[in-house]
Amino acid sequence: MVDAVTLEVVRNGCIAVAEEMNANLVRTGYSPNIKERRDCSCALFDADGEMVSQAENMPVHLGAMPFSVAAAVDAFAGDLVPGDAVLLNDPFHGGAHLPDLTLVSPVFADPDADDPTLVAYAANRAHHADIGGSTAGSVAADSTEIYQEGLRIPPVKLFAGGEVASDVMEMLLVNVRTPDERRGDLRAQKAANETARRRVHELVEEYGVDDLTAAFDGITDYSERRMRAELASLPDGTWTFEDVLDDDGRGNTDLPIRAAVTVEDDEVTVDFTGTAAQTEGPINAVRAVTVSATYYAVRCVTDPDIPPNHGCYRPVTVDTPEGSIVDPNPPAAVVGGNLETSQRVTDVVLGAFGADAPERVTAAGQGTMNNVTFGGTDPRDESPYAFYETQAGGFGGRAGADGMDGVHVHMSNTMNTPVEVLETAYPLRVRRYAYRPDSGGAGAFRGGLGLRRDVEVRGHVARFSLLAERHRHAPYGLAGGKSGGKGAAYLLDGSDERTADAGQDTDRGRDADGRVDPAETGERIPQKSVHDLAPGSVVSVHTPGAGGFGDPSERPRKAVLRDHRLGKITAEYAREHHDIDPETIENGDGTKRAEDGT
Repeated sequence: MVDAVTLEVVRNGCIAVAEEMNANLVRTGYSPNIKERRDCSCALFDADGEMVSQAENMPVHLGAMPFSVAAAVDAFAGDLVPGDAVLLNDPFHGGAHLPDLTLVSPVFADPDADDPTLVAYAANRAHHADIGGSTAGSVAADSTEIYQEGLRIPPVKLFAGGEVASDVMEMLLVNVRTPDERRGDLRAQKAANETARRRVHELVEEYGVDDLTAAFDGITDYSERRMRAELASLPDGTWTFEDVLDDDGRGNTDLPIRAAVTVEDDEVTVDFTGTAAQTEGPINAVRAVTVSATYYAVRCVTDPDIPPNHGCYRPVTVDTPEGSIVDPNPPAAVVGGNLETSQRVTDVVLGAFGADAPERVTAAGQGTMNNVTFGGTDPRDESPYAFYETQAGGFGGRAGADGMDGVHVHMSNTMNTPVEVLETAYPLRVRRYAYRPDSGGAGAFRGGLGLRRDVEVRGHVARFSLLAERHRHAPYGLAGGKSGGKGAAYLLDGSDERTADAGQDTDRGRDADGRVDPAETGERIPQKSVHDLAPGSVVSVHTPGAGGFGDPSERPRKAVLRDHRLGKITAEYAREHHDIDPETIENGDGTKRAEDGT
């Protein structure tokens, strides 16, 4: 047993280890995807491979990372020495999807001893902007099997005894489009784990191996007790919910995901029986991803102050039908399962928890990561490039608060690529970046707004892939709230003839620079599609808004007028959903609207 004070000090020390790991990974990362978007996660595990602490990073990474640590340990049981680091990404052997590379390093208390004592594992996962495959960026919206999605890496030692395994590294680098970037990001991942090694050594020096190991056990046991207490406070029963994925990009539409959530005493079981069978397109989510999304949803409806670690998940059982889109068999295409299906799993599990008490959860967020990749040869230096990003949208309204506008939701917790960085690092230009008025679902508490981001290809032919959702089925509202706005994407080919024809007699559809607005004149493109773009082409991605919460008639008049003045809703929206005309001078509540709109 460890006394309570020591336990709390060690617990916070472990959190600090994970946070410092992540800070160093971001600081030393080579690619904008890691340095700017922070598409990476770090965690510390005990000698048994149970997660002790995590940095507050990507939920889709963190719940699935224990599967990667287990795969690494199983592959090299008893054959890991100080300085080793195991790399893997195989979704069917501990990974999630191929662009996410996980590095697992054992930490020994006495690395110079003849028989060193294993005390912990440091692990981090980073989304690499390219890992080979048929499409630059390795997020192929048209893939039908995992072999098209990039280099598949089973657990393998990338570092042995502190030295890079040069044959493994070179094998990896010759299979990707941007080898220098990959080498830099992998070295940053190694540096992050070295940070953990140093800090754990300091904890060993302070407390000793036995007390530190006991503290690790105490930390996870403490979280388990608190999670069980939270679950015991919920009413016993079974609640079901169903939502659909729009399509798989291969003509299969309205693919259901069903969940039955059963709370009994201090445990919860989530059963996905009735979910669609695995499908041809790339939206199959391996079990690790489905479990990760489920863990996240359970965390959302319980006390957020419970320390996140393996103990939180001991009372949670997840049943996934084998051969389904939430537990596919190889060689299924899975790149979008980690990105899109994980979001719908979250929507469904939260919907089930909210069936009895909607105030426990939010209305549906945008429900997609809006994955965009561009690739080709940079005309500035004739080097290959691969650009990847996810795009933000609306966060769901909830009891007591509007949804947030233009944020990454649920399983995605990244940032955007800043315009300045994007235009400097890649032969691309951002033509427009703005909120989408009227895209948030009406309610007593409005859903968050989606975004519009227009990107132009500059001076070269680019390969473009879009992998998104919620273009056909809108994010749901709750407790009388309305659905959020659906997403869309448009393409303007950039040719002189098309530009001239599109705006020959009017300025409608042109931006401030006189360029044609793709949303007005362009071609609507499928949400899962791959395109070869000519120089000057513009892709306009409109991300979904989020569902509203509560009866729209109960929204305060001042809040409606404020939204209108800020340009978040139009007068038509206010009249349709709230029976309020913002254009009238008399507001009906004792206030008047001045000519300047205040």
